[in-house]
Amino acid sequence: MNRDISSIRRDYQFKDLLEEESNLDPLAFFDNWLKEAIEACPNDPTAMVFSSVDSAGAPHSRIVLLKQRDDQGFSFFTNYDSDKGQNLASNNKACMNFFWSELSRQIRIEGEVVKVSRETSATYFDSRPQGSKLAASVSPQSHIIERDDLHQRFNQLEQTTQDNKVPCPDNWGGYVLKANYIEFWQGRPSRLHDRLCYQLDDKGQWVRHRKAP
Repeated sequence: MNRDISSIRRDYQFKDLLEEESNLDPLAFFDNWLKEAIEACPNDPTAMVFSSVDSAGAPHSRIVLLKQRDDQGFSFFTNYDSDKGQNLASNNKACMNFFWSELSRQIRIEGEVVKVSRETSATYFDSRPQGSKLAASVSPQSHIIERDDLHQRFNQLEQTTQDNKVPCPDNWGGYVLKANYIEFWQGRPSRLHDRLCYQLDDKGQWVRHRKAP
């Protein structure tokens, strides 16, 4: 690489993130920011970096899509036998990070992850496009495989299920992260970014504080 990447930078120009204009409930505040992101960001506004830790303590990150935010927490769906599924089986503490470049915003969410109900997983699986259901059924996610073998599996299942319902695989379903820490970051000029943080106390109440950028 010939380009000096250390010189790549931009100055963030956006409105302030002030206590008096934020919500005391970080979950409602998240909903407001997500709504604005969906309107402002044309590509994958629900995409997030999901980080987990394996049994040896090594961190692993990947992009996944948020599929639901309700009173239970923040939900996404995946193969339970995948690397992330194996990580969560040994350590259910995880972190989500959303970044919306168009708004100069990010949200970091930390907490513990549990599986959603089988009924919830099956209901969401049934709502997916046929191709997505077929792919989830044939892919041994995170395991070594030949590309041709994967496509052959897909084609074979497609031919036998064209008019039939694809059942939700037993090893596929949802997780929900129950947050205990949520941080809202707003990019500001001269790197004087705003960071409002919400920590869940031992009484189940959210405590808000500001951190230096």
